[in-house]
Order: sequence, then structure tokens, then C-alpha cells
Amino acid sequence: MSDLVFSVQGESASAAKFVAKTRNFTLVVDEPENLGGTDENANPVEYILAGLAGCLNVVGHLVAKELGFSLKKLTIEVTGNINADRLFGISTDERAGFKKIDLKLIPETDASIEVLAQWLRIVQDRCPVKDNLLNSTPVNVSVEKQYAVQ
Repeated sequence: MSDLVFSVQGESASAAKFVAKTRNFTLVVDEPENLGGTDENANPVEYILAGLAGCLNVVGHLVAKELGFSLKKLTIEVTGNINADRLFGISTDERAGFKKIDLKLIPETDASIEVLAQWLRIVQDRCPVKDNLLNSTPVNVSVEKQYAVQ
């Protein structure tokens, strides 16, 4: 199978709000008021956590079907800790990203604990978002100057 390509493009609506488009969807990224936003939508790191949970949900259901059991319900709880000192230019002692992410999958199923252990191993191995969080992915950032037309 050839590579799947995903893309997002958008514009700044304010210093704390970004409006993006992907396929037929609009994604609004905003900060809580205590971080300078209007608290209208999730912030970037909350989108990362939601993306991880959403990816595990998709892969979890896919793998359950492959293993021959059904998930009546899958609850996912995810929390991440960030020290904001680097973000705000206070210190460079810690990295800017998550120090750790804790995620709990709570499946409602008749599958045995042995099958669920196998399911969890496979799900973790096949989740692209988890892979991106755990492994270094080249990210190329550039700037392009826009000149005013005279």
C-alpha cells in the first residue's frame, strides 16, 4: 500500500487561536483564558491527547474484530503533564513537550484477560499516533515571507 498523506492548513485568528481546515472539516485551536485565549476550543496539546485517544479507539476496534471479540464500549482516559517554563521562556531546564502521558483503556467486553493483554500489545504496536509520540519523526519547519503588492 502506498503512503497515506494527511494535511492541514489554516490561519491565525488571534495570538491564541488558529483555525485549520482538513478535508471537509474546520478545526479550531484555542487556549484557555489563563493562557491568553478565549477558551472556545481545545488547545494544541489537548488535541494531541485527543488524537492519541482517537487513534487507539480506531485501532482498538480494528484489532478486536481481528481477534474475534466485540467491544460493546471503549472508554479512554488520557492525561499529560507539561512544565510550561520552556514555553514561556522562563527556563530551558526541561523539554517543552509532555513529561509523561498516562492513558487507560477501559473496554466493555466478554473477552478474557489473556485476550485483552494480547489485544493491548497489538493495539499499542499499531497505533500511528503513539508511534509518533514515542519515536523521532523528522519535522521540517520553514518560513516564507509574504510581500505586500504595491
